Amino acid sequence: MTLTAERTAGSTAERTAERAGERTAERGTGRVPERPTGRRDTDGMAVASFVCGLLGLLVLNVFLGPVAIVLASLALWRGTARRGRALLGLGLGVADLVVLGVLVSMDNTVSWGLAG
Repeated sequence: MTLTAERTAGSTAERTAERAGERTAERGTGRVPERPTGRRDTDGMAVASFVCGLLGLLVLNVFLGPVAIVLASLALWRGTARRGRALLGLGLGVADLVVLGVLVSMDNTVSWGLAG
């Protein structure tokens, strides 16, 4: 019984070592490959800028507009794969500030509401 358990443990260890060897042989560096987070982070910034810009048209545009502009600018500067989404976020962020300026000038106050 112990002989069977030793064989099973040995074959499992050999399979694990073979898989690890295959992964390192593919890269040729001897290390396990790391997750590429740089591209995913910039793609996330592009999506976040779009969402902030879209939400900023409805609520908190004095805050969400500049946040959308900054996130979109950073995503474009870092070379995101979602360039269109970042450009939309940039445009919506600017639109947030334009809408705020128009509504504030119509009311002559800093606050505004949809009810009038």
